[in-house]
Amino acid sequence: MRTGEPLPAVGEVLAALATGLWHWDTATGLVTVDAEAARLLGLPAEATTLTEVQARARMHPVDWNEITGVIQLAVAEGTLAEVRIRIMDEQNRVIRVVRSRSKPSYDAERRAFVLIGAMQEVTEPSPATAAARNSSTTITGDWRRSREAFLLDAGRALAEARSTEEVLRVAAGLSMPGFSPDGLAVFGVEGDRLKIIGHHGQQPGDEGPFSHMSLETDYPAAEVVRTGRAVYLSTPERYRERYPVTWPLAAHFNRQSWAFLPLTVAGRTMGAWMAAFAYPVAFTPDERSVLTTVARMLAQALSRAEAAESARELTDGLQRSMLPKLGPEIPGLSVAARYVPTGGGLQVGGDWYDMIPLPGGGRLALVIGDVQGHDVRAAGLMGQLRIALRAYASEGHRPDAVLSRASRFLHGMTYDDQDPSDLRFATCLYVEVDPATGVLDIARAGHPDPAIRMADGTVLARRTDGGLPLGIDPDADYPTTRLTLEPGETMMVCTDGLLETGGHDLDSGWQRVRAILEQHKGDDLEELADALVQGVHGPSSHHTRGPLADRREDDIAVLLLHREGEGCGCGDTVTPPQVRRTMLSVAQAEPERVGVAREQLRELLHDWPSQDQIDSAVLLLSEMLTNVLVHTDADALLLAEVHGDGPGTRRMRIEVTDSSDDLPHKRRPGELASSGRGLMLIELLADAWGVDPRGEGKSIWFELYESTAEASSA
Repeated sequence: MRTGEPLPAVGEVLAALATGLWHWDTATGLVTVDAEAARLLGLPAEATTLTEVQARARMHPVDWNEITGVIQLAVAEGTLAEVRIRIMDEQNRVIRVVRSRSKPSYDAERRAFVLIGAMQEVTEPSPATAAARNSSTTITGDWRRSREAFLLDAGRALAEARSTEEVLRVAAGLSMPGFSPDGLAVFGVEGDRLKIIGHHGQQPGDEGPFSHMSLETDYPAAEVVRTGRAVYLSTPERYRERYPVTWPLAAHFNRQSWAFLPLTVAGRTMGAWMAAFAYPVAFTPDERSVLTTVARMLAQALSRAEAAESARELTDGLQRSMLPKLGPEIPGLSVAARYVPTGGGLQVGGDWYDMIPLPGGGRLALVIGDVQGHDVRAAGLMGQLRIALRAYASEGHRPDAVLSRASRFLHGMTYDDQDPSDLRFATCLYVEVDPATGVLDIARAGHPDPAIRMADGTVLARRTDGGLPLGIDPDADYPTTRLTLEPGETMMVCTDGLLETGGHDLDSGWQRVRAILEQHKGDDLEELADALVQGVHGPSSHHTRGPLADRREDDIAVLLLHREGEGCGCGDTVTPPQVRRTMLSVAQAEPERVGVAREQLRELLHDWPSQDQIDSAVLLLSEMLTNVLVHTDADALLLAEVHGDGPGTRRMRIEVTDSSDDLPHKRRPGELASSGRGLMLIELLADAWGVDPRGEGKSIWFELYESTAEASSA
């Protein structure tokens, strides 16, 4: 047909079926349409010839651009070109959607495409339905677009799968365009035999006859592994004819078609993939192309998952070998620990914890630390440092000496014969525990402070003296802080990963961990350890994201120590009294610790109802500590306690002790005097107070009653 000639009479028949004919010659740039095609394009229902510009104005620009690509692809493959076109009116509104099915050809002499096709409003089934699948004509266009979208989605899902189980789950959920298998199986190779890695669409136990099958068996998957070539069986008769020996094994599944494809990575066939269909499939070139592409992506995903699982098994085993067991039960104490590796890269890092029996007296040491880095080198240094700490502690050294020696050891390990750009340090907290008295001697090297959960659920961060991280200065000193763990109290020590995981800094992370500690009920340390890990690393942690969204996740190590209630001699455990207590020493050379004392007192009184009484207590404490530092040469020791069983009946007692025998006395300072008002303030603000001489030194104390604040407010 030449441009401008009338269309054949068959057009009248097609018009009765609401099907229009159109002809497009890219050399002349003209589009000829019959009356029905003109109507579908939103034009008067009469045959006409349009320019490309006029035709393009009636079609959605995205669909027009796609027509060219589909035509070229159809010519190359010798198939029909099928597209869906949105028809637009003069106001650029979509008035209908039509389907064009055409047979394009290429005129080499004129270097032009010539297209003759039919146009119909969309009423027929999609190519992905059974009706379209059973069609014997190969269609290019919509089916190809859906195939490409399927492969993109499948590739994305398989790329995100991190384990073999996830890969198999993704493979089982694949819905291929136009021909979805209802049975899948993935075969691996173990020596000279097949093994079933996973399957879908069969009953549990159905894989039995196919497991550990010899590669020499007359079975499609075995042949695929041996030869590296795919096997397509479009009918049961074809299967029975080609593999008569193993056909009885497959017959009872009542499948109609099978595809067995090699799983090949880097030229090596690592297994086979079976896709079985409940309906006949012709396995056209397009369908084989889709199956081959999926098999390649599946092989890559399984290879990545296998490598990742091997690496995880290796690193987990390495980490477990370096993390100790907590050892036998300790009378009067309970210990629990958790370690969670980072979620990215190698799941191995430098965090560790340890429990070390000490010579003589039943004492023990608890150690927690973090070597810089999240790699094998960090894990190796951690293992060596842990052994060194164990050796120094087992020799009977005090906490400060243990950390000093460990710092010198790590400095020698990292600075001698090492790349200056890869120097490492480590933070560490070393706690020497006396189970009989609950006394804790703590030395700290750049590590987060311990936290104490009191018997009534109050949680305090205990400020301790510390030094530089290990490995920086071989001559660094590490002062020791002494605390007492009262009956019913729990100490938590952790690495910074517990605080910072989830985008938190140390302050916001501490508030999150503190809330978990306060809300936990009971004294079961294992439950508390799980709650801490779940709160910062489990699903619930997504609701407590911190302000630093770009912060990388870190290893988590946490160690808990609980002192049980004292016994009464009758076999039962006495519930500890409801007393909160904090102690702190303030040396003459450390006046800045007065601020730490004020902070600890406010934490101790976090639920005290009267803010005025809290402010008064903090003011009086500052006066008492400052008086010791200014008017004596001695150090000050703070003891703050809250007594009482519940709100309304409690009292706080604040006591400051020093070794000076000089007793304070009230003075009457003038209006311009800068001192001398300490005892006047105590007498004015406290409900009770006193000065008690000691055998060596004295103590000044005051008390405030919760009932007094309630009476004042009433």
